Amino acid sequence: MSTLTFLGAVGEVTGSRYLIDIDDDAPVKLLLECGLRQGGPDAERRNAEPMADLARSLSVVVISHGHLDHAGLLPRLVREGYRGPIHCTGETLELLDIMLRDAAAVMGRDLEWENRRRIRAGRQPLQALYEQTDVDRALEQCVPHSYGEVVTLPGDARLVFRDAGHILGSAIVELNVPSGGRRRQIVFSGDLGNPGSPLMRDPERVSGADVVLMESTYGNRDHRPQEESIEEFAQVLEAAHDEGGNVLIPAFAVGRTQEILFHLSRLHHAGRLRQQRVFLDSPMAIRVTELYARNWRALDQKDVSSLNESAGGEPHRFLPGFRATRTVEESMEINRIHGGAVIIAGSGMCTGGRILHHLRYNLGRSSTHIVIAGFQAAGTLGRALVDGATEVRVLGETLPVRAQIHTIGGFSAHAGQRDLLSWAGAFRDEPRLYLVHGETVAREALREALLAHGLHAVIPELEEVVAL
Repeated sequence: MSTLTFLGAVGEVTGSRYLIDIDDDAPVKLLLECGLRQGGPDAERRNAEPMADLARSLSVVVISHGHLDHAGLLPRLVREGYRGPIHCTGETLELLDIMLRDAAAVMGRDLEWENRRRIRAGRQPLQALYEQTDVDRALEQCVPHSYGEVVTLPGDARLVFRDAGHILGSAIVELNVPSGGRRRQIVFSGDLGNPGSPLMRDPERVSGADVVLMESTYGNRDHRPQEESIEEFAQVLEAAHDEGGNVLIPAFAVGRTQEILFHLSRLHHAGRLRQQRVFLDSPMAIRVTELYARNWRALDQKDVSSLNESAGGEPHRFLPGFRATRTVEESMEINRIHGGAVIIAGSGMCTGGRILHHLRYNLGRSSTHIVIAGFQAAGTLGRALVDGATEVRVLGETLPVRAQIHTIGGFSAHAGQRDLLSWAGAFRDEPRLYLVHGETVAREALREALLAHGLHAVIPELEEVVAL
């Protein structure tokens, strides 16, 4: 009998990892996802846990999309001995080339600073989770596929990717595996997109499954309608302009940044963006935005057409006043601006990156408006701001929070509760539903909502093993 083991993203949103043991003539171990844990006091320790035994036992790895909480530990898996294929979509491979290299560089810089401090204190230096050479090997092992392509895997398993509508290249994963003399259809939602979000197509519906792993990030609430969120965003921009302050937007480099730039462009052409300067202050987000532009055919063509029409087909007119700041020196210059600017910078949960420097210079000003446009995991600085902290630690300093904080949930790239229920309702024959990628409150609320719709769902525990 084949089994499924929940190794991550249960009771939390990050650290996605699931192990499928395929009971065939020659047993095969398949790893679905290899995500980095982000936020919380134990994340660093858990990311550093040995992976050698797992790495050397695996035959194949499958990745749903390029966010680090789903794929950020791939180089560590390779570093500790995995030498098999890593299956993903073609666009995901392009994103991983950006995301993993950036992650290795950031970790390297942070580790160098931390080890200097530890050595001065007479403590043992820490080891890197992985380095650029490990990223190179991981990327070499990636095998790209198109949506709908049927891929034969070891253990007589079959793989198909479907469009999840979350970010460029994101996929719903279908796995068909032998188990106890029969075949079982496993469907992993990955991160399901928010239907109606710009640039992305709506998530595909899947009807056939025996076992479903479904994300529950927003299982306890719905997002505001897109039109209301855009209006709220416009009003925040207007208020910041009138008060003479800056607008800070901590944004994920993949998906959220591109959506925000889309909205800013539309607001500009509607005459509702009074700020004359818009900075994208994230080298990684700049590279990802360029990747989106190159892969425009993979995006929602209605939105692409609307951008072209409003700009008269001239890219430089999409968002006049836009500036991509790649260098540290350019980023530092922004901190001299005390008002009238929109500053988009990573990281999306304020756990690192250039947004921290902008928060340092702007948090104490009541004229500053901070737009939180995505999920903030427990234990992150972004979550503290959302929860109303009056002071926070930033770059080793305790800073007062006088800035105005705005949470605009309609910009989320995740499906809300209503959309999750609709997606789950498309399955026939009542498959076993396991709720993953959600904090406790969200998972329990989604389970109750599913039950009210006649669908039974299970909340798995970490390292729980279930038969397929």
